Amino acid sequence: MQNVPFDFWMFLAGLGVFLFGMRHLEEGIKGLAGKSFQKIIKRFTNKSWKGILTGTFVTAILQSSSMVTLLVLAFLGAGMLSLKNALGVVLGANLGTTFTAWIVATLGFKMNIADFSFPLLALGILSYLFLESRPFLKNLGMFLIGFGLLFLGLDFMKDALDAVADQIDMTVVSKFGLWAFLILGLVVTALIQSSSAMIVIILSALNAGLVDVYQAFAMIIGANIGTTSTLLLGSIAGTADKKRLALANVIFNATTAIIIFIFLKPVVDKVYLIFEMSDPLMELVLLNTLLNLAMIFLFLPFLGVFQQFLKRRFKNAEPSGETLYIKNITTEFPEVALKAIKEELNLVYKYVQDFIQNCFVVSGKNQKSSGWKSLFQTAVNLNEKYDKIKRIEDELTTFYLQLQEQNLTEEESEQLTSNMIVLRSLVYSAKDIKDVAHNIKYVLESEDQIALEILNKLQAFISQKTDEGVQYFQETSTAKVNLERLIEENESFYNDIISYLYLHIKSRSKNDVSISTITNLIKQTVSSMNNLSIAFNANQKSTGALKE
Repeated sequence: MQNVPFDFWMFLAGLGVFLFGMRHLEEGIKGLAGKSFQKIIKRFTNKSWKGILTGTFVTAILQSSSMVTLLVLAFLGAGMLSLKNALGVVLGANLGTTFTAWIVATLGFKMNIADFSFPLLALGILSYLFLESRPFLKNLGMFLIGFGLLFLGLDFMKDALDAVADQIDMTVVSKFGLWAFLILGLVVTALIQSSSAMIVIILSALNAGLVDVYQAFAMIIGANIGTTSTLLLGSIAGTADKKRLALANVIFNATTAIIIFIFLKPVVDKVYLIFEMSDPLMELVLLNTLLNLAMIFLFLPFLGVFQQFLKRRFKNAEPSGETLYIKNITTEFPEVALKAIKEELNLVYKYVQDFIQNCFVVSGKNQKSSGWKSLFQTAVNLNEKYDKIKRIEDELTTFYLQLQEQNLTEEESEQLTSNMIVLRSLVYSAKDIKDVAHNIKYVLESEDQIALEILNKLQAFISQKTDEGVQYFQETSTAKVNLERLIEENESFYNDIISYLYLHIKSRSKNDVSISTITNLIKQTVSSMNNLSIAFNANQKSTGALKE
């Protein structure tokens, strides 16, 4: 028999086309239903077992565990998902990746897949090129292109291996034992950064008779360890949460793989007997699925303990900055980023409320501070509180500029604009009070009873307004902001307190606090509450609770 040379370039082209198809498939599905999958992950991950089911389902559809992991990291960083439940999604994502193998084993080796891919490519390319103005059809075209390329690449790889199957001698590898095939699967998967592609290569080799089912399963086990390299490499310069998920993924896959590898032959034989499978390809994909199921059953009972273990790790990699949510995520997922901004603004309001009330010493006791230490300590603390608000403003503004570079929908752009109005208004409100903090201190230290009485009225006013504002920043609140009414209330208070001042102006002595100081204090306080009212209004607009 004449030796046929191995067409290396055909095989490599097949691998490249397959990976390129996976990328297009992922992009197409993201375009068709990306937001739907984000909502599914956000909604159905409040329990670990739900996270597993959700991770499995979404990964099976998206055909990308990396994409799902990025989503999980975004939700984790935004505080919308606990680490324990995120671990459940990662476990499910590992199981979801086996869906590709089932498609390939069921369709890829049972028909002329090149002929099958041509109609998909034709329809997909035409839709993508000529229906650009119709986003749904364009993304559907992207999806069909991905599916077509996936099967075309598989056909190239299968044909390249089939042509030389009887000429390749695997004894060079097999003489080292099954662990050599495990290492081979691990290394190749780490190099090509795709367990799905590696499984297709292994199925092609098994179909061509290059390896038996034991050797193929050993490579599958290696591929399951090798696939962790993608997240591991991405976590090197990542956040603490990203490092924790990467470590968890390595532990999940490596531990299960080692245990199953120790009992590899009995496991393969038992599965063959129980399921009575005559097709080695179908047995291999079943073994791959059972491997990932074993991982779930092995770690699910210990996710709570595992979460505590991970939280003690990589504390040095915690992002710096005053913000709690946006520093942990990227702007790649605008919907999640906007949710994170919303959470930050809720905190900013609490900081502003605390700062304003502390400036007015809202303890109900307008007592003078005793001793130089108390005086200076109070000033330092107030400056620190205000500086923190300003640092958060800087971080949020930088994040806002980065988010603007994303392809936002009109609704997302409006929400982002409203959020920035909220931020600016809150900061302006704090600045209004900071500008008269020295006036407040001066009044507190004076013997001017009228000025002290006015200060008491201002305290009561800002205490009422800031406490009332809490409801407008609660996600479950049904309270509606009437900006015009709030401004009118503030102006009415201003007129009343100015009238009170001028009513008692004749009884004042030259040593009392100056009228200009008191009027400036009143004006800045009302201005601060007006800015808060604007923030309340913009905050409701950003959530859609208030329709323009």
